[in-house]
Amino acid sequence: MRFDRTVREVLYGMAVHDQVRALARTRGSLEHLFVLISFGDLLGVPILPPYYSLRLLPFVVPLINNWKRRMLRERDIIDSMF
Repeated sequence: MRFDRTVREVLYGMAVHDQVRALARTRGSLEHLFVLISFGDLLGVPILPPYYSLRLLPFVVPLINNWKRRMLRERDIIDSMF
């Protein structure tokens, strides 16, 4: 039983792990872009009328703190490499 689990984990790591990480990174980027488009006025970038932002607010509240931290963080060229 333990050997089976180990073999499954090794095969997962060899075949799928990089794809899962890339998909998670892409999903995070798209999520942050969505929050920027809908709540850009928090940073001074008005894109959508406030009516639509208020309609989406209950779904985006858990994401706002991480989004602000990511958008206002200083970036180096090394950040885009990894």
